[in-house]
Amino acid sequence: MSGHPFKPPNQRPLGGRLVTPAFIVLLALFAITLPVIIWRFVVGLGPSTGMSDGYPWGIWIAFDVVTGTALASGGFAVALMVFILNRWRYHPVVRPAILTACLGYTIAVFSLIVDVGRPWNFWKVPIKVGDWNVDSALLEVALCIAVYVIVLWIEVAPALLEKLETNKRPWLRRVSRSGSRVLTAALPWLIAVGVVLPMMHQSSLGSLMILTGGKLHALWQTPMLPILFLISSFAMGLGAVILESVLASAHFRRPMETRILRGLAQVALVAIGLFLAVRIVDLVARGAPVLSSGRLSLMLLLETAAFVAAAILFWPWRHRRDPGWLLRSAVVLLVAGTLYRFDAFLVGFDPGTGWTYFPTVPELAITFGFVALEVAAYLFIVRQFPILRGIAAPQGRQA
Repeated sequence: MSGHPFKPPNQRPLGGRLVTPAFIVLLALFAITLPVIIWRFVVGLGPSTGMSDGYPWGIWIAFDVVTGTALASGGFAVALMVFILNRWRYHPVVRPAILTACLGYTIAVFSLIVDVGRPWNFWKVPIKVGDWNVDSALLEVALCIAVYVIVLWIEVAPALLEKLETNKRPWLRRVSRSGSRVLTAALPWLIAVGVVLPMMHQSSLGSLMILTGGKLHALWQTPMLPILFLISSFAMGLGAVILESVLASAHFRRPMETRILRGLAQVALVAIGLFLAVRIVDLVARGAPVLSSGRLSLMLLLETAAFVAAAILFWPWRHRRDPGWLLRSAVVLLVAGTLYRFDAFLVGFDPGTGWTYFPTVPELAITFGFVALEVAAYLFIVRQFPILRGIAAPQGRQA
């Protein structure tokens, strides 16, 4: 198994005590959410959310899906650079990036199940091929995300199988070896699918808002939305990988991946520059009312300033040696991307007079609960399976 391309050297489970105060708090937050989720299904979307016929989507889509999948795009971004562009120096962060992507996309699916009116009909989407509307961007998003979640869990599988290598039962060790051979043979296909699917559904998320026509303000309504969503997801994914790596290394007292993160920061800087170039040229070419749209102009300037600030922070090469500087730069980038996606899906969307939206307490509670579940799952997996590399954390430092 040690020769598997998904396995950089010296990766091992963190070990240590799993049931810690922080872990208990995370599980408690999610446990509190469960009755709220049940209540939402009992009473329906109307009484439990701020959504309406005018605003058929809210924070569960804007944050958990639209923003959450962009934050989870680090798996696709790193896999593209390592396996497609042959930048093998980034190989050590492949597994953490894919795990983060896997958990992020899984939570997005959970959010979709809570969000749609009749989730028990989900099974019809992949099965009833004859009823597909092949011109639907939403169909492409649904199919791509569903398949991509499966692909991500398969890509995480090598780490799960490696855990079986040390099992006392011979048949489990045989399962590990056989599974490794199958995954190694399937790797080229997995990589190809795992790169193409995120590119498809991230661009399709932008296409969805093109279909809203005049309901989306001219500051965001543009034929360039698919490209802007794709570029921003790539940049945000790299920012999330940098953030996760710095926090995991600091929290578990592990060696910093500074050299690798400096390279990721350089690529993120290029992506930010490309996004800003496309965004600004598009606004100018369309003659968009940049300064005459009231609060929407303020939101546009705020998101743009955040992207510019992220580029300025990532620019100085000498500062990229500082993990704290990289952390701050990544946070600003993620804030910028989040603002842009919220603006494009909620703030700049106006279905007409008489319709308003603001997330309710149950909506916020479910969102926070899912985030807590994602973090708890990450802590469990990195402690039990070989995801991170380097020495284990000292026993006095538990999470």
